Amino acid sequence: MEDKNEQRIDVFQRAWEIISKDNSIPPEEKKGILKLLRILVEIGEASPRSTARDAQARLQTHEVVSRHSLMALVKQQADELNALKSLSLNLTSSLDLQTVLDAVVTEAMWLVKNSRTAHIFLYSRGKLEFGASLNSQGDKNKPIAEPRKDGLTYHVANSREKIIVEDMANHPLYRNTPREWIGSIIGVPLKFKDSIVGVMNLSRSTTGGFTRAELRLIELLADQAAVAISNATLHKLVAEQANTDILTGLPNRRALEDRLQEEIRYANRMGAEFSVVMMDLDGFKTVNDQYGHIVGDQVLNTIAMLLAGNVRPTDFLARYGGDELTLLIREAGLETAKTVTTKVVDLLKGFQFPFPDGKKFGLGITAGIAVYPVHANNAGDLLRAADASLYQGKKYNRGSYVIAKGVTGPLQQVTIPKKE
Repeated sequence: MEDKNEQRIDVFQRAWEIISKDNSIPPEEKKGILKLLRILVEIGEASPRSTARDAQARLQTHEVVSRHSLMALVKQQADELNALKSLSLNLTSSLDLQTVLDAVVTEAMWLVKNSRTAHIFLYSRGKLEFGASLNSQGDKNKPIAEPRKDGLTYHVANSREKIIVEDMANHPLYRNTPREWIGSIIGVPLKFKDSIVGVMNLSRSTTGGFTRAELRLIELLADQAAVAISNATLHKLVAEQANTDILTGLPNRRALEDRLQEEIRYANRMGAEFSVVMMDLDGFKTVNDQYGHIVGDQVLNTIAMLLAGNVRPTDFLARYGGDELTLLIREAGLETAKTVTTKVVDLLKGFQFPFPDGKKFGLGITAGIAVYPVHANNAGDLLRAADASLYQGKKYNRGSYVIAKGVTGPLQQVTIPKKE
């Protein structure tokens, strides 16, 4: 009986040595293989010839391990192909940049066990800008900190190579960082046509290296992500150009119509009002007649930039056409719209453009105001209401604002008192 136990131990020892050296076998599966070997050894012990039993045990040991390794490799490659298919579908299903970035960090968190956070930083002209993030608690787009010039992310972007940090707490790249920054992390460059478009960082709560399978999947994701980010960025650029007025750099009429729909949805959701202010430059035709369209374009561009610099980030200024500008004021009823419009009119009264002949030429603004949903309950009617009131102002009361007709009563003409 003792000889049998020794033989069994010897078989298990040889099996364990073979299994422990095979990194393709996941740790949780190694115990299962040993259990299978135990059964095979016990069956082999029923043979009447000890030499045959020993040879059979050796053969069974190598056969089970080699077959399992092959099956594990096939399974691993199948998993990688499925992961690649999933990545391709998820990352090419949208051309919206933020949607793509969110999909990348979601996939990254799924690929690696014990993953804690995934971050993407977009890279352009030597600078990194936050793109997206996801942590193990499901919190989205909450950056831990800005990339440090001497930190992992910039090192990856500058070296154009992946960097693996097996123990953040004891690595030079993480010297003088918060104590809670522990575990391991990998930084991978996102390359497209020999250009770095971003860096993806994936951290784990555990220390140590990443398996070959994990590294392959991470690199597959990085390749797919780089292509998707480049396509989405190009789409965003083209869309912005299509929605931007070439002369002033302001959003154009097409962009205004899109934003109007967005403001209506926001107002309905929040139970709020918003205002549309249609504006027209007073005296602009005379500028074109006296100085030509080149100077006129310069004047229009300067005024557009002046107004754009004096509106809230939540408001929206667009060029409607010609010398007409349109301002959308979020969460603004009639009183707020009147106050804002008065400030705009006063701002233009103090404006002086350096004309070629040195002459001073007075310019001003006339405006028409319409409030949603007081004067109209859809985008088209709201613009028409504001435009009609602007027409009335240009005809009867320049340098002022006129409020659209509606439940507020008959057409109102308001003259802004001149400052003494």
